[in-house]
Amino acid sequence: SVALTNPYLEATGGTITCSGNFKIHTFTGPGTFEVTKAASAAANNIVSYMVVAGGGGGTGYVNAGPHNAGAGGGAGGFREGKNAPVDSYTTSPLNAPAGIPVSVQSYTIAVGAGGVGTANTGAQNSGSVSTFSTITSAGGGAGGVSGGAGVAGGSGGGGSRDGGAGGAGNTPPTPVSQGANGGLGVGGPYGGAGGGGGAVAVGGNGSTGGSQPTEVGGNGGAGAATSITGSSVTRAGGGGAAAYGNNATSGTGGPGGGGNGGSIQPSNVVGVAGTTNTGSGGGGGGDPGGNGGSGVVIIRYRFQ
Repeated sequence: SVALTNPYLEATGGTITCSGNFKIHTFTGPGTFEVTKAASAAANNIVSYMVVAGGGGGTGYVNAGPHNAGAGGGAGGFREGKNAPVDSYTTSPLNAPAGIPVSVQSYTIAVGAGGVGTANTGAQNSGSVSTFSTITSAGGGAGGVSGGAGVAGGSGGGGSRDGGAGGAGNTPPTPVSQGANGGLGVGGPYGGAGGGGGAVAVGGNGSTGGSQPTEVGGNGGAGAATSITGSSVTRAGGGGAAAYGNNATSGTGGPGGGGNGGSIQPSNVVGVAGTTNTGSGGGGGGDPGGNGGSGVVIIRYRFQ
């Protein structure tokens, strides 16, 4: 009978691993999730998923007007849904309490690229979206420039030094938030830019300015941990920010792969890139800022 010969879903695509009774398809680039056989029980035709977009690029020192230290990029949007009660792994705090029903067909997977970190041009490059079925995660927002705000996105980019606001996270909005806001950049005469938002925590604010030894760039916001692959992994951390001035302290990247911030004086230190396939934000520069990390899509279902 069908129930005996085909009790579980069968599919191809991506890099396939197993964890107990569950099969996991990991896509680190564009691909196709191909359902070749449907399960006889409807509950086994629902898949758990994690869709992380590309992180935003950090921005660099802008050598025009006020001296602007580079801001951290925001993490790419982090969206997750577990097929409860069939599946039992430990989810992130951003879990939506339902997976996605699938049928025999092809599902195109898009994995977002990270935004390119920029030099002293004033450009801002956000990350790109990742998609699976009805789920789209927004790219992380780029850091701010020239006293301006970070860009809104899955998580928002940090604000530029000299008063830039943090970019809004969870943009466009999703039923369960896909990311947090970026931090505020603060002026001086010496000051630090804001860190990029992470999946579960806002980016840190820059220092309040004043004397050079107290100047601090904001840390990147923390990413989200999930055991969808069978072990706990944290992804989508925000990028740390740079700070301007001798003895300045740069921001650290958020847990989950966010790039550390660079510095401008006494030497130019570029921002560190977000970790590949975590959707993390790039660190703010010196010159330039770091690239955002590329995203990832993971699909999980019971196969035995």
